[in-house]
Amino acid sequence: ALALLAAGWAVARWPNPTVVAAGWLFLAGTIIFSGSLYLPSLSGMRWLGAITPIGGLAFLLGWLCLAWGTLR
Repeated sequence: ALALLAAGWAVARWPNPTVVAAGWLFLAGTIIFSGSLYLPSLSGMRWLGAITPIGGLAFLLGWLCLAWGTLR
């Protein structure tokens, strides 16, 4: 949630495509990371745990895009 707030604030201050991409990456990371943890616990589909690192990678890329977009 804090990452999305930071991205929203940064887009208002520095409107460029890199900062916008950071917001989308944070959203994707939240959905993939959290979804891949909730769904196996609720449905029993254990193979979804294998995609959890993709959500974490989206978070990392989001922070890198946010830093790059604000420092440029």
